[in-house]
Amino acid sequence: MIVADTNALIWFLEDLPALGRIARRLVEGAHAEDSLAASAFSFWEIAFLIGRNRLEIDVTADEFRREALAFGIREIALTGDIGIAAVMLEGLHRDPADRIIVATALANDATLITADRRLLGWAGLLKRHDARL
Repeated sequence: MIVADTNALIWFLEDLPALGRIARRLVEGAHAEDSLAASAFSFWEIAFLIGRNRLEIDVTADEFRREALAFGIREIALTGDIGIAAVMLEGLHRDPADRIIVATALANDATLITADRRLLGWAGLLKRHDARL
C-alpha cells in the first residue's frame, strides 16, 4: 500500500509535474492495484490550507475529497490507535498533520510518498519515497 502525503496527493490528482517520475510510477501502480490511500487528515490539511489562502486549486476542499474518493483513492480514517501512535513518534517534529499521516502509514505497513524533507530525514522505521523523484 502507498499512502500519499498531502502534497503528493495534490500533485497526483492535479497532474502536476512536481510529482517525480519514479514517484508517479509508484502512485499509479498502487492506484491500479487499488492500494493507493490517503489519511483522512490530509483532507483536513487541504481544507485548512485553502482556508488560509496557502493552497490554490480549482475546486473546494469538499469537491477535492469527493473527486479523490471517486477516482479510487482509499481514505484511511483517523482512529484512536493512530492518534495515540502519532503522539508516540520519537524524534519527529511536532506538526500534528505530519505525525498523523506518518502514524497512518505505519499502522497500515504502507510506504509514504512525501516531499517533506523533515519526514524524509526522520530516523524512524518508516518506509518512504521522495515524491520529487
